[in-house]
Amino acid sequence: MLQIQHMALLKFKPEITAEKIEELFNQLAELKELIPGITYFSGGYDSSNEGLNKEFTHGFLTIFDSIEARDTYLPHPEHERVKAELLPYINDIIVFDFAA
Repeated sequence: MLQIQHMALLKFKPEITAEKIEELFNQLAELKELIPGITYFSGGYDSSNEGLNKEFTHGFLTIFDSIEARDTYLPHPEHERVKAELLPYINDIIVFDFAA
């Protein structure tokens, strides 16, 4: 069975505090308990010294146990709630999913 790895890279607006970012990441992490099929969540700030982040400041990885679980997550009301809370605080986002 293929797992789906759902990655997001975020450019937070410069005025957003570390406390607000932590609150938002806590909400993202809680989705693992609220939406079936999420097997893993991790996220945080960019700590690379390569200089290749293109001003994306944070990222997260969510792993789903199947394509169907990912497809359930995307329109799920809890995901939509957290997404609506997050989007006003960011300048840009990249989302990329792959099967592993």
